[in-house]
Amino acid sequence: MSFDYKRMMKFEHNVGEQEKKYRLYAGSAALFVSVFIASIALLLIGLILVATGYSGWCPAYSGMNKNTCVTGESTEETPEATS
Repeated sequence: MSFDYKRMMKFEHNVGEQEKKYRLYAGSAALFVSVFIASIALLLIGLILVATGYSGWCPAYSGMNKNTCVTGESTEETPEATS
């Protein structure tokens, strides 16, 4: 698996709606916990999760050419395709 730095700078949405929700919840929980246990590492992880969840763009996903967004194409099989 190669890492493409040029693709990473395009800022295309690559985080799906369900994953956005998970990132926002997990990031918020990490931020909340980091305040009470005074963990800088957990604070940074929480900030990154909230930022990528809010923006819908993950630089690591861009570099690895990964996309979890739904494209709107139907996944249903057509009768022609099954014969």
